[in-house]
Amino acid sequence: METIPTTKKDPKPMGFGKTMLASAVGFIIGSIALSIITFIFTIVALLSTISNLDDKKPIAGNNLAIELNITGIVSESTPNELLSLFGERTTCSIEQLLAAIDGSATDDRVKALYLHLDGSDLSWAQAEELQEALQYFRSRCNKPIIAYGEIFSQQEYFLATVADKIAVHPSGGIDFRGISAEVMYYKGLLDKLGVHMELIRPVSCAYKSAGEVYTRTDMSDANREQVRSYISSIWEYVLNVMSANRKLSRESLNAAADNLTAYLPDDALAAGLVDTLCFAQDIKSILKSQHRASKIVKAKRYAENISNKKSKDQIAIIYAEGNVVPGKSEGTQTAVYGDDIVKALTEAANDKDVKAIVLRVDSPGGAVTASESMTHAVVEAKKMKPVVVSMSGLAASAGYEISCFGTKIVAHPTTLTGSIGVFATLPEVGTLLRQKLGITTDTVQTNKNSSGLTIFRPLSPAARAMMQKNVEDFYITFTQRVADGRGLTREYVDSIARGRVWTGKQAKELGLVDTLGGLPLAFRIAAEEAGVEFNKCSIVTYPAAKSAWKMLMERMEEGQEEEIVTRLNAIIPFYKELREWSNMEPLQARLPFAINIDN
Repeated sequence: METIPTTKKDPKPMGFGKTMLASAVGFIIGSIALSIITFIFTIVALLSTISNLDDKKPIAGNNLAIELNITGIVSESTPNELLSLFGERTTCSIEQLLAAIDGSATDDRVKALYLHLDGSDLSWAQAEELQEALQYFRSRCNKPIIAYGEIFSQQEYFLATVADKIAVHPSGGIDFRGISAEVMYYKGLLDKLGVHMELIRPVSCAYKSAGEVYTRTDMSDANREQVRSYISSIWEYVLNVMSANRKLSRESLNAAADNLTAYLPDDALAAGLVDTLCFAQDIKSILKSQHRASKIVKAKRYAENISNKKSKDQIAIIYAEGNVVPGKSEGTQTAVYGDDIVKALTEAANDKDVKAIVLRVDSPGGAVTASESMTHAVVEAKKMKPVVVSMSGLAASAGYEISCFGTKIVAHPTTLTGSIGVFATLPEVGTLLRQKLGITTDTVQTNKNSSGLTIFRPLSPAARAMMQKNVEDFYITFTQRVADGRGLTREYVDSIARGRVWTGKQAKELGLVDTLGGLPLAFRIAAEEAGVEFNKCSIVTYPAAKSAWKMLMERMEEGQEEEIVTRLNAIIPFYKELREWSNMEPLQARLPFAINIDN
């Protein structure tokens, strides 16, 4: 039976009246949606403001125990309100914890410190920062420090050893087994997918191993050498500190790590790693009965209650935390935004009340352009006043470049720094597309290497040579920056650079760091370099913290509303046009329809 084909006519376009009606409905819906979004943002900002006001209410009572709650994500600086609302949740920041510890030493209302540790992402350097602060706390007063946790990580246990008493949950334990480093490699997966990754780095940078995860299936000899070196350095240091704090021999601690005899709480108690087994509610009873602390106040709230009166002499602190990226922050992600750091350095340098700047760095590195801009800003700021760098857990690669021109560099023994080098990676997915997905590409070009950097084919010889020259040239620039900043020869810097990672202790021996210590030491050095008395200085954060409401309003003013409108226009026909029409004068000389040109 023969099928008679049918012809489908093109739909008749809507008339102007129907178009206007449909668009009007869309406009109303879109306006309501935009209003709802704005309303939600407003409510969230108001709730955040109310929460902050609650934190700043005076704390009633005289018998307090300050709880240093370290049970989740621990950031360097106090997150802005917008980040707290829409970003990763943090239990407390190093900034707040240090403020609470410092204030508690001289506050007669505070009877004890309660170090609550359980499941945090505390780095070795952050643990060392807090331990130094607690040691200084102990030298200023006779108030006890009680540490408690259900399952201690090694970093948490290292911190807990500063306490007068360590308690662990009866069903908990200590993850005490020494330090290892395990790297995941993706070459086997990429081979199965038909993806080839090009790794281009300076010939001398064998230690710059980050890109090797795509090109190898195991550690290179150079990477194994540097990893073994820095984890051994960290373990030796923390072992010595724990041994001194707990009055246990290094041999017994190593035996506990080798045989996993600290994992179970009874074994940890028998080995002297902890003092008692109890539950969290028992800690409250101990604080009340033995130390007259009847009320527990979280460090975050206590820090908010401590007034920080600005004095004539100020030290500015600028936090550079996260991956180095270009541009400026939108307030919802933690990163080292180049524009923000440059602006903060410039403003602090030009503020006559600021006598010195402390740049706190906790970064594995990142974008070259942002790093170069920030390094230049440090150089310019240092012409006007001292810029002291305080390194936290990481100050590597670009994180070290922005540090190297500091007036002084202070690092923890466990800081990972150096990694002075550069690399580039470029995937080639042609095999994946052809063999796995049946996709092919074809090219027309005006010049020999117009498509030399495409991901669909292997690099052309000219493109590879160009990229190799690029990384070699920047490596020379990088090592020269370090040489100039540290007063060393480029040849010497090259000999200790080559992409190699060092601990803070090793970096000091090599001349990449000036002294070992934490943030309080950096502040004191900054005051000394500026010729002012530290005890008469106040610490101010640059840039100044903004409320969630103010940040939201700034985002709206800077075009974020237009971004929302654009998204609404994608799902609601003619929303943008009708929004414009609603603001027009009654008489118009224009087409009664909109023309869209789509490819």
